[in-house]
Amino acid sequence: MPLIGDDAPSFKARTTLGKINFPEDYKGKWVIFFSHPSDFTPVCTTEFIKCASMQEELRELNTELLGLSVDSIYSHIAWLETIRDRVEYKGSKNVDIMFPVIEDLNMDIARKYGMIHPNANYTTDAVLEKFERSGGVLPAQEFTTETIRAVFIIDPVGKVRSILYYPFTNGRCMAEVKRLLIALQKSDSENVVTPEGWLPGDDVIVPCPVTWTAAKERSARSDEDVKCIDWFLCTKKDI
Repeated sequence: MPLIGDDAPSFKARTTLGKINFPEDYKGKWVIFFSHPSDFTPVCTTEFIKCASMQEELRELNTELLGLSVDSIYSHIAWLETIRDRVEYKGSKNVDIMFPVIEDLNMDIARKYGMIHPNANYTTDAVLEKFERSGGVLPAQEFTTETIRAVFIIDPVGKVRSILYYPFTNGRCMAEVKRLLIALQKSDSENVVTPEGWLPGDDVIVPCPVTWTAAKERSARSDEDVKCIDWFLCTKKDI
């Protein structure tokens, strides 16, 4: 599987919006590439509605959405039709999913991106329940080939910049994914880093000096724009 800073693995695929060649077709754009366990599942349905509701605001950040599961294109289409025609979530209804959803029946793409975690459905409660029912025998592993809830943020030159994993049982927070995307863009454009829980408008952190000389200069610095608590922690206003 790719790691942060690696080139995003390339692939060609069929999607609900036609064929794509990734990442070639997305050069110059950020991409939120995410997998979901299966079509016609409740948590995934809520996630897709939320993603669709955020699609335009993400495009304003030069970012496209790209989904994947190991279901067929026909299953994807039927599920998206059901979402549009029958599902209402948090006041959103008649939602058209207008970002590509990849068909990956042979799991080639999912394996390239490390999206299949065979033991991910092995919860503590399930293990304990089976242990008790079996009279104290530890149950055998129950492997899954469904894709986990993975999120890859990929930058305009095709580099993996962030990797997030969520379990089957718990949906993603797309507001957090967007916050991280904006933070990455801020770091790239202004050569700064962001503190815990950073939101646009909050102070940012000036990168640490990496030599003793630079650290001494930082300690002696007097600058209205930069506030130094110590040589290794200096902040400035977000502009």
